[in-house]
Amino acid sequence: MTIKRRHTEELPEHPDFLWKNPSLKKSYDVIVIGAGGHGLATAYYLAKNFGITNVAVLEKGYLAGGNMGRNTTIIRSNYLWDESAGIYEKSLQLWEGLEEEVGYEMFFDQRGVMTLAHSVSDLRSKQRNFYANAVNDIDSQWLTPEEVKKIAPIVNISPDVRYPVLGATYQARGGIAKHDWVAWGYAKAASDLGVDLIQGCEVKKVKVENGKVVGVDTNQGFISANKVAMAAAGHTSVLSEMAGFRVPLQSRPLQALVSELLEHVLDTVIMSGAVHVYVSQAHKGELVMGAGTDAYNSYAQRGGFHVIEHQLASALELFPIFSRAHLLRTWGGIVDIAPDASPILGLTPVEHLYINSGWGTGGFKATPGSGWAFADTIAHNRPHDLVKPYSLDRFVSGHLIDEHGAAGVAH
Repeated sequence: MTIKRRHTEELPEHPDFLWKNPSLKKSYDVIVIGAGGHGLATAYYLAKNFGITNVAVLEKGYLAGGNMGRNTTIIRSNYLWDESAGIYEKSLQLWEGLEEEVGYEMFFDQRGVMTLAHSVSDLRSKQRNFYANAVNDIDSQWLTPEEVKKIAPIVNISPDVRYPVLGATYQARGGIAKHDWVAWGYAKAASDLGVDLIQGCEVKKVKVENGKVVGVDTNQGFISANKVAMAAAGHTSVLSEMAGFRVPLQSRPLQALVSELLEHVLDTVIMSGAVHVYVSQAHKGELVMGAGTDAYNSYAQRGGFHVIEHQLASALELFPIFSRAHLLRTWGGIVDIAPDASPILGLTPVEHLYINSGWGTGGFKATPGSGWAFADTIAHNRPHDLVKPYSLDRFVSGHLIDEHGAAGVAH
């Protein structure tokens, strides 16, 4: 098999309205800080589900210019822990009708997500996930190496390699979507319902009086609000300190890369925890690949080249055909990671100030479910059932949700 370079027409440009700021009001019912996927989804569901339309989404840069535009678009719900399975499965259910609901193309493609096992311990770990999914009524299949080869013919299943394929889990409902178009779809739908999207508006201080949030100071002046929701990945710890409390988050670069445009040779998403690499092929043809986070804290949207080098060396053993592809570009998103690699979601010590952060590598796939449950939490000023396990209190009580060990590559 050979890889052929692919020529394709460019996709349509993004909607013009995304670059036109509405007139900034001086008072809102709710301010959402961060115009990424989670912030935009939260604003949309506040308006759609609860009729709260006097909402401003504040973004210091441009819409979807942070992690939302720097991820690898994988969508799945087959996590190990009950708490994770609950919110990710809700999210996947919302993904399945999202384009029709908001009336916007997002290139959502349920091509399946496969996670390979390469050793005896790896095999046992993946089978544990498989059985846990069955208990939670989440679709999952167990594949033999031959079945892996049938779904993805380009995978090397030889037993005489460093990482032999011994089996795999497979979620057929999983897949990918075009990340920036997801943001634009939520943005347009929220804007149509009356939400203000304010770009170039940096929050300088979260204003708190008598233990209650009253608004935010920005580079465009003070804006009062009854409620403020923080959904700015990579910067939540900074915003929290502005409000007078700290959160146990670390910000780290998460690297990924794409090849040039190629003919389609991969019709599913493949991940490997042991090799620590994942790959899919985007709609236009580029190979999209990534690994884990860099092992240092940073706000730089780049990472160490040795991570990419190791990732590619491992990938070429599993996918020999990729040796004919060329690296087009690399990048790094800044992810917030909590000690248990699970999000912090819900109320904060400051009244009417809410937090949505710490998703690590799981942020994109959680976009609809996170926004849906977060909007419910804000509207009722109490954590939704899907949100309750992710409170800040768990770091005091010790009820952690350890997706570090459970998910391998937690993308």
